[in-house]
Amino acid sequence: MTLTQTAPSPFRIPADSPDWWRQAVVYQIYPRSFADANGDGIGDLAGIISRIDYLKQLGVDAVWMSPFYPSALADGGYDVDDYRDIDPRIGTLDQFDQLVAALHGAGIRLIVDIVPNHSSDRHRWFQEALNSPRGSAARDRYIFRDGLGEHGELPPADWTASFGGPAWTQVPDGQWYLHTFAVEQPDWNWDNPDVHAEFIRTLRFWADRGVDGFRIDVANALSKDLPEQLPTAAELAAMPKDGNHPMVDRDDVQDIYAEWRQVFNEYDPPRTAVAEAWVDDPARRARYASPESLGQAFNFDLLQADFDAASFRRVVAANLDQAALSGSSSTWVLSNHDVTRHATRYGLAPLAGSKAKQGAEWMLAGAPADQFDRELGLRRARAATLFELALPGSAYLYQGEELGLAEVTEIPDDRRQDPVFFHSTPEHRSYDGLGRDGARVPIPWTPAGPSFGFGPDSPEAAPAHLPQPSWFGQYSVAAEERDEGSTLTMYRRALALRGRLEGAETMEWEEELSGGDVLAFTRPGGWLCLTNFGEDPAPVPAGEVLLASSPLVHQDGSALAPGATTIWMKV
Repeated sequence: MTLTQTAPSPFRIPADSPDWWRQAVVYQIYPRSFADANGDGIGDLAGIISRIDYLKQLGVDAVWMSPFYPSALADGGYDVDDYRDIDPRIGTLDQFDQLVAALHGAGIRLIVDIVPNHSSDRHRWFQEALNSPRGSAARDRYIFRDGLGEHGELPPADWTASFGGPAWTQVPDGQWYLHTFAVEQPDWNWDNPDVHAEFIRTLRFWADRGVDGFRIDVANALSKDLPEQLPTAAELAAMPKDGNHPMVDRDDVQDIYAEWRQVFNEYDPPRTAVAEAWVDDPARRARYASPESLGQAFNFDLLQADFDAASFRRVVAANLDQAALSGSSSTWVLSNHDVTRHATRYGLAPLAGSKAKQGAEWMLAGAPADQFDRELGLRRARAATLFELALPGSAYLYQGEELGLAEVTEIPDDRRQDPVFFHSTPEHRSYDGLGRDGARVPIPWTPAGPSFGFGPDSPEAAPAHLPQPSWFGQYSVAAEERDEGSTLTMYRRALALRGRLEGAETMEWEEELSGGDVLAFTRPGGWLCLTNFGEDPAPVPAGEVLLASSPLVHQDGSALAPGATTIWMKV
């Protein structure tokens, strides 16, 4: 008789666990800026495949990939031409299948971006709509309206798009279509059953290819109820966002996600989803995170908070309450492709909170570049990261933050790509009025070379699609791997420890250690996290120090945590 032994699963959380996402560390890849295998200056699937060992060594549980679909790149790939294909500049469906297999073989799950509020203006259905008459079935898949004025020459309303400029654009036969974002991104009409069926097909297409979950772009804006006479921009802004607003966070958007949840639950384990839902009321955000809906929703509150003990505590407490309300787990985010990197935000004066409260995700900073303290920003970023990774729930990391990358401001205007930069006024832009390109510059892998290892080191290779600054080399993967004190080394150690120390989704504030600029909490198993948000050193309690974001100082035989430092301890 032959005995066979099943190989152990490579997944840190069992591959068949339906709850793998609850405390997962998810690493966001912006595909065009991660790794360029063919040397055309644009990151690709082959490049990602070539770096899977790096992701495994980093210790992440999952990868979230921003859009990789065919696109004119009017909005960094969030203008989708075809939801069930790969941009040929990025790869092929066969390569995508190889990527899924390689990630799963390394114990890493895959989440992909779905963009359901709008398509590209090059999408086959929008082109059909343009070539069809008013009132046609093809036009009903989008939101078309007749204009105002004697001959319909004025837009149906005076609304402004999120990237600036009018939110309505006229087509040759005189009608107007709605685009919440760029003119190249017409909004879908979710009252049309064709749209529902199209996205169900799309979700199944990727889930059948092995995708483990979906990140839902602008999840709060799909459903709209636009009256015959549209409100003015002022009237629209004054309307309460209580579930009946014509444009955002309507109660009936949950009907869409109930349909999707049925699809997700057809799979074993069920496919996961996380909502990008910028809503002010935590109770309303919890609706997106319910088991009947998408199951999880981003909270961006920590991302929008100043580096301040009271602010961080208030955010954590509120979001743990919200998680209990929804039955989901909290999500913690400090950086992503839409915001100024936190290593820069924390080094600016004023800090992040001054503009973040205004509600647009890219409006997080704005201080002049000469007010940026790079060293302080990185110290605070490292401390905030260890604080974040100690919290119960899932953590979402953005490519390059593990290197301590700051925002890139040295991008000539003629090399910029972000519609925020081109279509908005300076107060609608991020760091120093430059838009979001600075967080999307291809990351450095080597200290030197034409693209710091992003692409092949050969004369034939094209330059990176966004220019990299000269200081990138010192933050490269190769440089930091050789440095025991580097940010990359800290991230690797933190994720390895987190994997060993994960327990129940609970925490307890340590009141005797907290106060003033110091915040401390414990997790099950005697794991203590202490963060000094101030400038003066703070006492370290007795116990085994597991990891510190900055070296401890010693005075009269006692250990002290310097300002802007987080330590993990076993007590």
